[in-house]
Amino acid sequence: MAQELTALLIAPDRELAQQFSRTLAATRTFQILADLKAYPSGQILEMRLRQLQPDVVLLDLATDFGAASELIGLVAQAEHHTQVVGLHRRNDSEAILRSLRLGASEFLYAPFEAEIQQQAVGRLRRLRRPEAPAERELGKVVVFSSAKPGSGASTLAVQVALALRRLTDKRILVVDLDLVGGSLGFYLRLGAGGSVLDALEQGPGPASGGWRSLVAHVHGLDVLAAPEVPSSEAVEPARLHDLLEEARRSFDWIILDLPAIFHRTSLLALSESDDAFLVTTSDLPSLHLARKAVSLLTQLGFPKERFRMIINRTSRRDGLRGSDMEKIFNAPVHASFPNDGFSLDRVVTMGQPLGSDCDLGWAVEDFARRLAGVPAAATRRSAAVLEARPAFSES
Repeated sequence: MAQELTALLIAPDRELAQQFSRTLAATRTFQILADLKAYPSGQILEMRLRQLQPDVVLLDLATDFGAASELIGLVAQAEHHTQVVGLHRRNDSEAILRSLRLGASEFLYAPFEAEIQQQAVGRLRRLRRPEAPAERELGKVVVFSSAKPGSGASTLAVQVALALRRLTDKRILVVDLDLVGGSLGFYLRLGAGGSVLDALEQGPGPASGGWRSLVAHVHGLDVLAAPEVPSSEAVEPARLHDLLEEARRSFDWIILDLPAIFHRTSLLALSESDDAFLVTTSDLPSLHLARKAVSLLTQLGFPKERFRMIINRTSRRDGLRGSDMEKIFNAPVHASFPNDGFSLDRVVTMGQPLGSDCDLGWAVEDFARRLAGVPAAATRRSAAVLEARPAFSES
């Protein structure tokens, strides 16, 4: 039997949803990845489509056809080739015609007979566009955000990028997506030049001169800085997606420095990422906001394995263990970095990378090594030292 089509189910009519779901064990037509019990906003729908990339959206047309019709239009405009299958309590010819005109591909109605479902799936398979084979392994998008501004997410993003460059000798792009308070240009001593806004507006295509005309080069990194003049312009999801897809084809690692996680741009970038890190410090306001951030991301449908907690500027004097932090967040702590202000002030003043001869530099290098899957023997410190100062919580 052919593999089931993956599906996002949107059904405020719970009796209809349950009636349909009960048939799937026998029909093996759809695998439901997520079940939304209310019609979502356009932003949440867009995030769920990017996160799940389902083959189809199974949409309740009976509860509120007006709300459902708006969602059909949004799915039709999405980047991923997702099809809409309308669900209804009965064989309603008017609903069938109206939904198909709006862009739905199929229509199923109670009692959802197996033969009718299988015929519909056959037609859906024939409509799906074949995917082009990948010519090369695409780069990975890694995002750093914070629960509270000033927690050090930008510093970690840059230093991890520099460490990845040293360890892997791969091509790395660093992007500052904080259009209001971005500081990477200052941090890396970049001169005036192109910004991430230029890249979002014109793209790195041949007409614009490619990436070379957009990025600054420093310490072996390619950098897209935030605009010199703060901008309140909203980042369009489609343009961000296109930019990152182009970056994946040109770079091995794409490191995104994001505003606080509550910002819309950060949530969009999280949906696009391969690895996401949420940075907090151990002071009470940061811990409070980090707990709220975990709750928000969970409510938006991001499972806890989609983002990982980092504790920055830790000290033995804090009196909080990793297990205490995990209870506060109700999420595992993935890594911690020591409070090494002296070493950090020196490199920030000089615009230089951290070396692995200081506590913070070693922790950053160990983090990058694990992120890239570089064997411990390839680092400059001995195994004994690596075991003495683990940057990661291995719980």
